[in-house]
Formats: sequence, structure tokens, C-alpha cells
Amino acid sequence: MKKKSFAGTLYTVLILFFLYAPIAVMIVFSFNAGRSTSVMSGLSFKWYGELFRDRATINSLVNTVIVAVISSIVSTIMGTAAATALFRYKSNVLRKSVLTVTNIPMMNPDIVTGFALMLLFVFCGRALGIQKDLLGLPTLLIAHITFELPYVILNVLPKLRQTDPNLFEAAQDLGCPPLRAYFKVILPAIMPGILSGLMMAFTLSVDDFIISYFVSGPTSQTLPIQIYAMTKRDVTPDMYALSTIIFLVILVMLMLYNGISSQKSPKKVRQRHR
Repeated sequence: MKKKSFAGTLYTVLILFFLYAPIAVMIVFSFNAGRSTSVMSGLSFKWYGELFRDRATINSLVNTVIVAVISSIVSTIMGTAAATALFRYKSNVLRKSVLTVTNIPMMNPDIVTGFALMLLFVFCGRALGIQKDLLGLPTLLIAHITFELPYVILNVLPKLRQTDPNLFEAAQDLGCPPLRAYFKVILPAIMPGILSGLMMAFTLSVDDFIISYFVSGPTSQTLPIQIYAMTKRDVTPDMYALSTIIFLVILVMLMLYNGISSQKSPKKVRQRHR
């Protein structure tokens, strides 16, 4: 038993090391006083200052936040409505068919999705007589909503299946109109799935590079595209500073979400035991 526990501990330590050692190195070298990305010359916030003085990086950060916030909210609203409609389908064949079509953006390689969306946007732009600036922030938003939708649906559907189907009917029997019953009874019950879908959509939007690369214009570059452009030049620790900020923002969001979830779960347990 001791050998097995030691082997399991060693295996866990090795996995954690390979997962988080690169991130730890990145964070440490983001505070490097020198220009080197491999030799530590002292601690300094110099590269964080350089990062925020870079106008191209700030513009790409603003574009990333705008696209991530708008696309995640829109995809969450649309995904929740779509998941509710799928759940209420009486035909299993129709439900499975729609789910299969919905899951195509998830299973399809990103490079194929990005290239197909780019061709679609160019075709629609030419058909509408738009000759310049065919690709930009609107096409970027549409593309992000497209590949985020399936993830939201897959997060909301299990919560709908876990919800007592009699709650909706009981609310209507008590005089609540169907739409109001949905917002008062069903929506609070599936809120954890909605929040999970929102968080996943936001992180996928911030992280996406391939699809964004194909559908963005010269004035709508996102952070991943900006980082890729920075790697083509002389790599400096300001890239580490930028990546560290992104990592910390996502980490704080996950901690907040886990904290909210852990506060809600004891309440549900108490309610069940009453």
C-alpha cells in the first residue's frame, strides 16, 4: 500500500510540475530587470510599464475584452434558449439531429472553421457591395459566438435534465404565466450551468487564435494575434508580463466562480434535508 501511495504521489507531483513549471518560469521572468528571457538580472516592474506603453498591445487588449464580453453574453443567452428548446423537443430523433449539427463547430478543426467563416464573410460582403473593410470587429464577434454556442448548450442541457419537470407545471398551476414561470423557477435551477457556459465562452474567446486570425481585420487584432506578431520580432519579457496578466485574470475569475458555487451548494443541501 505504501509503494502504491508513493507512486501515486510521485505521479501527481510530476503532472503538476510539467503543467505549472512553465507558468512559474513565465511569471518569474516577467519581473526580470534585464532584457534576457533566460538570465535573471534582478527584480523589476519595468516590462509591465513597457507593456502598458505599447499602443498596439493596449488596442488588442481592448478588442479582446470587447469581443469576449459581448460574444460570451450573446452566446450564453442564445445557448440557454437553444438548450431549453432542445430539452422540450418530444422527438428524440429531431433532438439528436439538432445536437449533432450544433456540435459540428466543436468537432471541426479550428483552421477549417476559421477559413470557412472568412470565405462566408467575404462572399456576403461582396454580395452586399462592400469592397473595403470586409473583416473587422463585427465578423470577429459573429465568429466567436458561432464556436462558443455549442459549449454553452452542453453546459446548460445537463442542468435542465436534472431539474424536476413538475416544477414548471406546478408554477403554472399556481397561476404563473409560462414565461414568468420559466424565469422564476427554471432559470434559477439551471443557473450553475448558465454560469459555467458563460465562463467557458469567455475563456474560449480570450484564448482563441486560429479562428480570430482568419476573421479579424487590421484594426481588430486580439491579444493572441498580437502575441503571435510579437514572437516574430525580438522576444522580450513584456510578452511574459502580458501572459502573466492574462493568467492571473483567468485564475481570479475561476476562484470567484468556485467560491460562489461552494456557497450555493451547502444551501441546496440544507434545503433538501428540510
